[in-house]
Amino acid sequence: MTREQYILATQQNNLPRAENAQLYPVGIYGWRKRCLYFFVLLLLVTMIVNLAMTIWILKVMNFTVDSPLVLQSDRNVTVNARNHMGQLTGQLTVGADAVEAQCKRFEVRASEDGRVLFSADEDEITIGAEKLKVTGTEGAVFGHSVETPHIRAEPSQDLRLESPTRSLIMEAPRGVQVSAAAGDFKATCRKELHLQSTEGEIFLNADKIRLGNLPTGSLSSSSASSSNSRQTVYELCVCPNGKLYLSPAGVGSTCQASSNVCLWS
Repeated sequence: MTREQYILATQQNNLPRAENAQLYPVGIYGWRKRCLYFFVLLLLVTMIVNLAMTIWILKVMNFTVDSPLVLQSDRNVTVNARNHMGQLTGQLTVGADAVEAQCKRFEVRASEDGRVLFSADEDEITIGAEKLKVTGTEGAVFGHSVETPHIRAEPSQDLRLESPTRSLIMEAPRGVQVSAAAGDFKATCRKELHLQSTEGEIFLNADKIRLGNLPTGSLSSSSASSSNSRQTVYELCVCPNGKLYLSPAGVGSTCQASSNVCLWS
């Protein structure tokens, strides 16, 4: 043992010990303890009230797992979407008169495969459904041109293209084909029906070609007396302007004799 350790141990043994040492209790007593219990009780009551209010709101708003979310308002319901800067990027408003959506692009997708059924933006409107059906009595009204590769009517229904007050024009650079595989093809008009080919020809291919209601030219008195009273055979004649008319057939051509029809045109 060193000298310093010996001196230190000797001094500790010579120190007087207090016989009546005073003890101090550790803890919260008195009014502090009562205040602590009061705040704990107040916090517990607040938690119970908040839980009860939350359950009441869920019950009133019908926030359940199996039921849909229902939002009701006396005027309208507006849903806004904003970016990270707080700017409005989209808005959906459901009102009493209309449903309005303001956004850069509006899409409706199928629930099964997610394909786009309807989309609209500033440039175009796209309908991706397999069939577009218009059930209104007035049909569909388009203010400008319509581009489609195929127009088809419903099964067992007629397809009708009509312009009540103006013209109906069908144009194609490589040709327009109209066919009726199991029925008739009819073209009617009030005034004149024009068939015109600027560079080609007009080809009529059928077993029988009938031209009804053609005017019949009258023969002179000498030619009429020689012809049969009951005429059944006629000659098809053409005026210089292209008008067709019938002339009673004879031994030779009778078109010159009955050319008075050309004077009426």
